[in-house]
Amino acid sequence: MIGLNEEGLHVEAGRLCLAFANTVDWHASAHPEEHLNSYVDVLDWARKAGLLSDDRHASLLARAAADPAGAGGALKQALILREALYRVFSNTADQRAPAPDDLAVLNAALAKALPHLRLMPAAGGSYAWGYVADEADLEGVLGEVALSAAALLTSADLSRLKECADERGCGWLFLDMTRNRSRRWCDMSGCGNRAKARRHYQRQREAPQTLKVS
Repeated sequence: MIGLNEEGLHVEAGRLCLAFANTVDWHASAHPEEHLNSYVDVLDWARKAGLLSDDRHASLLARAAADPAGAGGALKQALILREALYRVFSNTADQRAPAPDDLAVLNAALAKALPHLRLMPAAGGSYAWGYVADEADLEGVLGEVALSAAALLTSADLSRLKECADERGCGWLFLDMTRNRSRRWCDMSGCGNRAKARRHYQRQREAPQTLKVS
């Protein structure tokens, strides 16, 4: 099972929005393990994901300490968005239509994020969209997550979206970038190895038993 690593983020998910959706271990099981238990956890995740500089991280921590109710509301919105994204992507990976309510949550987050887009110079004389969040907005880090989700949902890479096939409910989402699209597990060292060992055990049980003659 892959959730957060020691630095707080698994880039192997392939996209920022998937990494955010994966901030729960065993997401598809009856006993999910939450990693975003406070607004501070959200900020720490965002800093490790590259969304916040150390200075802005410290500034938002101070604002959250001065406004506990606002921080609590921002945490609630983060979890609402995270769960909606997880269901949208899980359904998409399973070729099922997402729930309208979940898309509404994403569209509401996008409506807040889009006014913060700016056209900016990029390498080679080209231009690219950049996101400039309100420095005082406790929910500002969610904008880039929502934009990442919209980008994935409208890209060709969406056909590579998968959910870990572990039957215990790992639920980890990732993009299968293998050439033959054969990846099934979050990681072969975890769920993959367990499935491999289970298949080997099953074959051993089903193999004909040879009687020894003394």
